[in-house]
Amino acid sequence: MDNLHIIVGLGNPGAEYANTRHNAGFLLVDRLAAQWKADWKRERKFDAFLARAGDVKVGALLCKPQTFMNASGESVAPLATFYRVTASRCLVVVDDADLPFGQIRMRPGGSSGGHHGLESIEAHLATREFPRLRVGIGRRDSVREITGHVLGKFSQADAEMLEKVLARAASQAECWVRDGIQKAMNQFNGTVESPDNERSKL
Repeated sequence: MDNLHIIVGLGNPGAEYANTRHNAGFLLVDRLAAQWKADWKRERKFDAFLARAGDVKVGALLCKPQTFMNASGESVAPLATFYRVTASRCLVVVDDADLPFGQIRMRPGGSSGGHHGLESIEAHLATREFPRLRVGIGRRDSVREITGHVLGKFSQADAEMLEKVLARAASQAECWVRDGIQKAMNQFNGTVESPDNERSKL
């Protein structure tokens, strides 16, 4: 399928992980599915939930691997092979503790940065040259041991900012599909203005 793009949101399946910072990828593809009125279907041969955009102009397939984060490549690689989608047309959305909450950053490839989901996909696709959209979740007090923070849920205080971040990241993903990665990076990479800052300008 020459024009098909895949957008993969990484996360961990199960109610206990829902709305955690580590599941930022799931949150983004869920938002895109809602915007596109696309229904999720479990595809066991890929061990993933898939949703196809009803808008033919979008030309994107959404994916939520159900393998758990560290084995994401076991789902993504067979999916890309089946649909004959090259690595450059497979966007992976991940959380990033090294980016402050409120920042998003798309890149055409590069290092995993220690993110186990990206490491798994790199191993199974046998390349680092696939685009990734990092959603900043920050870290507390520069502590290196961040498991509790990453697996913690977004708070009510975060909700307004999270909504703005997901809206911008969703627009960036759509721009990537329609107009390519250069325009998507130039137009959307950066820091989302906090709701408090917006209100102070009124």
